[in-house]
Amino acid sequence: MTFPERKAPFVSFVGAGPGDPELLTIRALRRLEQADIVLHDALGTAEILNLLPSSARRVNVGKRAGRHAMPQDEINRLLVNLAQRGKRVVRLKGGDPVIFGRLDEETAALSAAGIGFEVVPGITAASAAAASAGLSLTRRGDSRRVQFVTGHTKEGEPFDPVASGVASPGVTSAIYMARGAVRRVRAGLIETGWARQTPVLIVAGASQSGEIRIASRLDGLEQAVLSLPRDLPLVLIVGPAVASTQMNGNADADVPRRHHPGPGGWTIPAEVPVDAPPMRSPSDFSGRRGVR
Repeated sequence: MTFPERKAPFVSFVGAGPGDPELLTIRALRRLEQADIVLHDALGTAEILNLLPSSARRVNVGKRAGRHAMPQDEINRLLVNLAQRGKRVVRLKGGDPVIFGRLDEETAALSAAGIGFEVVPGITAASAAAASAGLSLTRRGDSRRVQFVTGHTKEGEPFDPVASGVASPGVTSAIYMARGAVRRVRAGLIETGWARQTPVLIVAGASQSGEIRIASRLDGLEQAVLSLPRDLPLVLIVGPAVASTQMNGNADADVPRRHHPGPGGWTIPAEVPVDAPPMRSPSDFSGRRGVR
């Protein structure tokens, strides 16, 4: 299926997935190959941008913590302007455009201007992170619900695990954008009654060449996150699926591993005391992915 041939202005919102070009959908690849101009996010798209034709113009409109290449209102206006000029416009978003991608604000601007659009889904970071670690996000009898939660809060505002549903029983939660709020995430869960030794899976740069996976615990969460490169997007996975599932130690067996043996067989950051209570499920999936 080719780029929609329309006389009317049109924009394609394309999910870049977690960053590995091989995880793009066929439709996403076709949209990129046919684009005149691509407005792209800052995270998780570097390798994918190499797939663009040399004739395609690239515009970085991405946001990192505390740094915005372009304000959201300006992105909205640029989308409208380019589409009205008859360009084949692709708005390339990391992961899946419909998950924490501010898609609604951009589509609302297009709709207000009478411009049509489509959304091409992508693989979200939680799915890529779980697959990389060999983890099932659901588990019969233990984890009957999966939810995506943002860890981003306003400055000084506490992360509320009750309001977000993270503290609910039988729920596995993937917490996005938690880097700046990791201290509040940790404190909020412990204050709710979660055990300090609760296992947490941290994946930075899921599926990318520099991917890092750490099996941490709630009490070592902040130190583990601070040890990660700031240029890698990360997702935290907590809940019964992590606590009860034996991770697949052979998942992504080509990943060179750096080991920090901890109690119970978990690989944890060195800052966590070795005399802490053992965690429930042994695993070994801490490491940096080698360049392909």
